[in-house]
Amino acid sequence: MEFSSVRDTGSDPRVRVLPRDEAREHLLAIADMLAKVLDTTVRIPGTSWYIGLDPLVGLIPGIGDVIANLIGTIILGLATRLQLPRIVLARMSLNLLINGAVGAVPIVGDLFSVWFRSHARNAVLLREAAMKPDRETHADWFYVVGIIGGTASLLLLTIAFVVWLVFKIWTMVAGG
Repeated sequence: MEFSSVRDTGSDPRVRVLPRDEAREHLLAIADMLAKVLDTTVRIPGTSWYIGLDPLVGLIPGIGDVIANLIGTIILGLATRLQLPRIVLARMSLNLLINGAVGAVPIVGDLFSVWFRSHARNAVLLREAAMKPDRETHADWFYVVGIIGGTASLLLLTIAFVVWLVFKIWTMVAGG
């Protein structure tokens, strides 16, 4: 099937180059399809919830979440190929990191993946940034700084709690 909008490269009649807009739409369609497969392929009977391969593959102990996130990085790769702003790439990476970190917790992580849908979020970010490449990124910066600040705060609180708990246990054992 021949398309008039497809350019011939001249050297090899089998190699065709898509025009820029058509190629971009093709990459966006791949991201949308991949996000749907990973996040919303199957409707859970009796509910309005959908699940995809991410929470299902995540049930495999040890490697399930790693595999799901590796597949999800394809969307990140498409964003890189479309030369999206770095802050959008950072936000997409954080979505994958959050999904992977929480997803590592058995069962609870898989339920989180059903709710969070990091791949669908990334596909939306990809489409928005690709369609408006000169858009303001203040909201993206706020999101990234908020996630990093929240993560650092949570880490510090966890460390403080563990130190406090060790101190309490130590005083109980040494004093008793």
